[in-house]
Amino acid sequence: MKSKHTTILIALAFITVIVAMTAQAQTTSQMKMTTDIPPGVAIPDSIETRLGTLNFFDGFPDKPTVQIIYDNLDFQRAVQAYLLALAPVNMTGLRDGLLKVGPANVTIPTFEDNMNARSIFLTANATTPYTWIWINLHDGPLVAEVPPGTLGMIDDFWFRYVTDIGIVGPDKGMGGKYLLLPPGYKGEIPEGYLTVRVPTFESILVWRNMPVKGDIKPAIKNLKKFTRIYPLSQAANPPSNTFVNVSNRDFSTVAPADYRFWELLNYVVQNEPVESLDPVTLGFFASIGIEKGKPFSPDARMKKILTEAAAVGDATARTITYQSRIPEAFYYPNSTWRQWLGGYQFQSQPGVSYLDAAAFFYFYATGVTPAMEAKMVGKGSQYAVGIVDSQGAPLNGGNTYRLHILPNAPAKDFWSAIVYDNQTRSMLQTDQDYPQVSSLDDGLVINQDGSVDVYFGPKAPSGMDNNWIQTVPGKGWNMLFRIYGPLEPWFDKTWKLSEIELVK
Repeated sequence: MKSKHTTILIALAFITVIVAMTAQAQTTSQMKMTTDIPPGVAIPDSIETRLGTLNFFDGFPDKPTVQIIYDNLDFQRAVQAYLLALAPVNMTGLRDGLLKVGPANVTIPTFEDNMNARSIFLTANATTPYTWIWINLHDGPLVAEVPPGTLGMIDDFWFRYVTDIGIVGPDKGMGGKYLLLPPGYKGEIPEGYLTVRVPTFESILVWRNMPVKGDIKPAIKNLKKFTRIYPLSQAANPPSNTFVNVSNRDFSTVAPADYRFWELLNYVVQNEPVESLDPVTLGFFASIGIEKGKPFSPDARMKKILTEAAAVGDATARTITYQSRIPEAFYYPNSTWRQWLGGYQFQSQPGVSYLDAAAFFYFYATGVTPAMEAKMVGKGSQYAVGIVDSQGAPLNGGNTYRLHILPNAPAKDFWSAIVYDNQTRSMLQTDQDYPQVSSLDDGLVINQDGSVDVYFGPKAPSGMDNNWIQTVPGKGWNMLFRIYGPLEPWFDKTWKLSEIELVK
């Protein structure tokens, strides 16, 4: 219990403060030009915040407050810069992985067989083999001759859509010569090419080689016969390319999420035109010391902030991806199946960036094209992301789950279910080459009513080996359900994808 003496002292101190405030108010009120200050304009001398106590002398911050505020401002901007930079840093992961295969422009890395779990790629599929080509236009325009029967796109170094190629591109799947022009190119543009102005010097050219009646060999034969990448200046006598089969290759194209993230971002900022990105995003990067034409050399204080911001940024991206709070992120009412939001430009409405939608996509996936949002009945592909079970619990590799695929799945071509590692967002690495079950699979057990049960777990249920995807005890996973050649019931949702159920 407080003493009487202590109580008296507290009371006197309180009276002193009141007297001082009254005197100040009286002094102010006596001034000739005094105007009443509206509520909310002035800041108190002391405020309690999540940052701690902030102190001011008549609105002027004291030194400890200045330090707290600037540390917080730099940290806030760094976390937001991290989320905004997921796209270009995602691209640097692709760049670094592909350039280990061979030089840009010259090398044509191709999965001549379906990609398996050995290669670390963000949510790649295991049903249509990819060709990935890193493009570098620093030395001038390039010609990219693409084969017939492809489905792909060009995305710039900020991971923005530039153009489709192949079946939904200007060559309409017939193949053709694309002329890729670098930023600011003002030279003569010859005829006979499909001309594409690329906003950045470096970019990705990627396509799927489409099987012919389930056989990939004709597509790979056409790839090697018709694919050429060479400088426009050497069009009269094109140099040869190096075709590299990267099937079953142990390599990674996923970028790190630690302090190295900032160094990769700095590479993109230094090597691309300022005009290729919006001023606000570049302003966030500049505010943490990453600005074109200037060295990136943070001091010890800023490096500590950036290291923590990378950890919090990664945690934020994972939370946005795995535990969305946006109702429209889900395909059906009371469903757990996620869908892409915001279209290929990631906008909540025209001219308004959908920040969480972009963070989700760039953390989880690659390849930006209008086909992501286009309704193409019987063409292309559609995706549903499965991250939790029917009760909203994370998917645990030690449990067994079942996905019941109802009869008459609305796929003109086929459907597939592929499992990914929550850490790498790449195919889950187990004893199976392909962590996938597909309607194309031989030996698939089909129920009497035409439905199919797909199982996920450490061991296959009896007699269901061909319907089973192996998981790892103690390891989390997620999955993509893909519909190739989606039909109207997929779009109007008269056919519904069942939830992932825990088998007890």
